[in-house]
Amino acid sequence: MTVAPSPDDLWLRNFRPAPDAAVRLACFPHAGGSASFYFPMAGALTPDVDVFAVQYPGRQDRRSEPVVTEIGVLADEVADRLAARADGRPLALFGHSMGSLVAFEVADRLQDRGTPVSALIVSGRRAPHLYRGDDIRTRTDEGVVAELRELSGTDSGLLGDEEIIRMILPAVRGDYQAVETYLRTTPARLTCPILALVGDSDPRVEPDDVRAWADHTTAGFDLKILPGGHFYLLREQAAVLASVRERLRTLPVAR
Repeated sequence: MTVAPSPDDLWLRNFRPAPDAAVRLACFPHAGGSASFYFPMAGALTPDVDVFAVQYPGRQDRRSEPVVTEIGVLADEVADRLAARADGRPLALFGHSMGSLVAFEVADRLQDRGTPVSALIVSGRRAPHLYRGDDIRTRTDEGVVAELRELSGTDSGLLGDEEIIRMILPAVRGDYQAVETYLRTTPARLTCPILALVGDSDPRVEPDDVRAWADHTTAGFDLKILPGGHFYLLREQAAVLASVRERLRTLPVAR
């Protein structure tokens, strides 16, 4: 018998449950991305870390749902579900590109509720108060695909398949709508440390823009620049995992 997933399961995927792990890590995908992007990370960190991956509406098994086009709405939904799953273990958040913004807003919401996260790790994204007036959401389909190719985040063979393009473009457009209309005008001043990662040849993110994440925490900031472009973390997976493990080792363990 097939059991339908609960509403929480639609948002949070626990590919490799590790209930005995000392810490939890919630991972947030990039624009157009899905929870399965973090399947390798979950496998690599288990059993030391209990990894959850966020599944946004409008993709994979949630493809029939409307894409959410506001970062704040995504953050509200995920914060509610992470708060409901709180079990006393420290919680860290990891986000890549758009996922960095969603993770940041989730951290801010949980802090406001009195249950702050223990660490925020952001990747491939300038600080949330820096606005650049991007307009990818208004481009033709060909223009959006050209952007994806430049960022090298999607296999070029898949981008030559018209059926695949038609399938992913609604989610990509909706996500770019969310990212390009988002602006944080005031620092959040999180009480957890922030670790920022970026590729040294990212065509969309300058290291100085990533350093500006330091303005959003009172608990310490570190920047690591790794070889590669916007999706540097695919080729530099070992270095990324080492950085994540190093940061998570510093978290206080619940007693």
